[in-house]
Amino acid sequence: MIEVQHVTKQYGRVTAVDDVSFRVERGEILGFLGPNGAGKTTTMRILTGYMPATEGKAIVAGYDVFANPIEAKKRTGYLPEMPPLYPDMTVREYLDFVARIKGVPPKERKTRVASVMERTRVADMAERHCSKLSKGYRQRVGLAQALIHNPEVLILDEPTAGLDPKQIIETRELIRGLGGDHTIVLSTHILPEVAQTCQRVVIINNGRVVAVDTPENLTARLAGSETMYVQLDAMGQEAGPVLGAIQGVTRVQASASGGFEIESERGTDVRRDIARTIVNRGWGLLELRPMRMSLEEVFLKVTTKEEEGKDTNGTDPTQTPDVVTGA
Repeated sequence: MIEVQHVTKQYGRVTAVDDVSFRVERGEILGFLGPNGAGKTTTMRILTGYMPATEGKAIVAGYDVFANPIEAKKRTGYLPEMPPLYPDMTVREYLDFVARIKGVPPKERKTRVASVMERTRVADMAERHCSKLSKGYRQRVGLAQALIHNPEVLILDEPTAGLDPKQIIETRELIRGLGGDHTIVLSTHILPEVAQTCQRVVIINNGRVVAVDTPENLTARLAGSETMYVQLDAMGQEAGPVLGAIQGVTRVQASASGGFEIESERGTDVRRDIARTIVNRGWGLLELRPMRMSLEEVFLKVTTKEEEGKDTNGTDPTQTPDVVTGA
């Protein structure tokens, strides 16, 4: 549904996007994650045909965004970081105007406007001027204009920026509900946004893709080992060494919560052996669960690794192939 093929964008000597490639399947919600200045917004603008790439190509719904820009844009809804609202129009007037310029048939406009207002929960603001809307409602109306022509693809750039916690939760729920019916690229630097909304993640740093996978797979792959957390109700000083002697266990460390973090060889499941050892010793087992890296830790690990892998000219000779699993 969306293909980005070796896209590079340069501004003079500055390379904002450097050989970026990824693919988004039909109905998928893809998180495009990176720190501020990583190249997210530039990539979004290239995808929507707002600006040309220096090299490479972008294909949306089967159409090259520069060879066939009108066809690609017909199938794309775009919410930029700052929603493009007209302050002197009411919400209803603005959405009707957008429906007109996006080619919604006259007989369908009234119904479509009412439908997207209801779906984005702005119907109660239909007669209010856009200049009088709160930040949260501005974002919702911006999302409504992206949806007005029922596009196959949605490009959302920082859709929850500046929202309060309640508004963020509501917007996340709305985006999740759009998945399946629409293919969505969600650009953000807010890590919980990706973990709670997206099925797959592309992490970009300094204009380059440094990781592509599901959030779950990224945390498992980058950990490098399996880690279990164990808590006992009563244990002697020998608990640590006993657990460390289990076959396949590589490290045992006492945690601040009073339990143990037990690392094992990658791909080795030691849960049964841990439980058996604890029972045989007569210790009470209160908790036994796997521990995974948080998305924050994944993000820091891949971006730090990329920085360390650069040479003095700013190029990355390795491209971190061990974490890039395919686009």
